[in-house]
Amino acid sequence: MKNIFKTILSLVLATTILSCSESDKVIDQVVDGTTNGAILRLISTNSNVLNRSDATTFWSVTVEEQDVEDGKLMESVELYVSLRDLSDGNGTTVAKDALVKTIPASDFSTGPLGLPRATISATFAEAEAAMGLDASKHAPGDLFVFETRLKLTNGQTFGAADAGGIITGGFFSSPYVYNAALVCSPKPGDYKIDMRDTWGDGWQTSHGSGGTGITITLTNADDSTTVLQVGMCSPYNDGGQWLTTGSCTPWPAGTADPTVDYSTASEIITVPVGTKLAIWNFPGDAHSEIGFTIFAPDGRQLLDVADGTGAPGLLPVTNCL
Repeated sequence: MKNIFKTILSLVLATTILSCSESDKVIDQVVDGTTNGAILRLISTNSNVLNRSDATTFWSVTVEEQDVEDGKLMESVELYVSLRDLSDGNGTTVAKDALVKTIPASDFSTGPLGLPRATISATFAEAEAAMGLDASKHAPGDLFVFETRLKLTNGQTFGAADAGGIITGGFFSSPYVYNAALVCSPKPGDYKIDMRDTWGDGWQTSHGSGGTGITITLTNADDSTTVLQVGMCSPYNDGGQWLTTGSCTPWPAGTADPTVDYSTASEIITVPVGTKLAIWNFPGDAHSEIGFTIFAPDGRQLLDVADGTGAPGLLPVTNCL
């Protein structure tokens, strides 16, 4: 792999020398006209969720440095953080390019390919302090955006501004920028989900004749997980696509009467005391017929999805401790 990289980099350099009038060559994106390039390849994303209720939760990636001298040019990696304010109700916060920490080359160890490799991380507390923010300046749904910048002993620095698509993906896999979602620990109690179907035949979500329901993944006090599921049963399948056995609402799985009009139903899910996280996910709406409203234990409306408008993915359900 090292030799392949060096060969590619050499060819890129040669191409740039022969065709320097073309400003969009790969090497222009990597080294901006210099003679030596380097990348910080992403090996794995270890954690990309920050719990604002727990200052010790962390963002983490494992990266591998590669340059034309197989890592000998690396001096350090600087980690920066910015806030992407996506939440409503608390104004707009601007916080950009705050230095969190510097990781020296000596903190890297030799990986399986003979190249420097390290796990880079930052806690919620470290990132928040670097930007000079407090809880009034951010909310669940916002993003902490981390950027790694690679510094070489020859004075060069490489970051997101230097990398085009061929560097951030594919063979090089060097994105430099990583998003971490801001979440919080939920208040315990009984959460009510009122469900609707405009056709009156239950829910068809991820499948035209059924599918899974809304899933709620709880991270428990001991870091184990529990997956709950809520949805209206479909009369068109036997319930086998559900993640859990037992019943769905309003019928036991597989016993729905297709002649009965089932347009509404309600269900309760319980979030236990000590739950660290609750991640809500909606599988989709195959026929644009589904709507639902989620209420907190104290009766406050947390989320309303109008009939036929729900898109698959994470649901912004937050009720923070």
